[in-house]
Amino acid sequence: MARVCEICGKGPTVGHRVSHANNKTNRRWYPNLQRVRALVDGKVRRLRVCTRCLKSNRVTKAA
Repeated sequence: MARVCEICGKGPTVGHRVSHANNKTNRRWYPNLQRVRALVDGKVRRLRVCTRCLKSNRVTKAA
C-alpha cells in the first residue's frame, strides 16, 4: 500500500479544507515518510518509514 509506514502502519488522515467563507471541502494529511535502508532480520531492505519511527529508534539503519 502506498503512503503507509511499514513499521507502525501510520497512513493518511482525512479532514476538511476550510476557506475564509467557511466552505468545507475534503483534504488529506499525509505522514512524513522517508525511504530508508534498514536492517530487517540481519538483511538490508529499503523501507518507507515515518519520521516518528526513525526518531524513536524503532528502525536500525544499515551502515
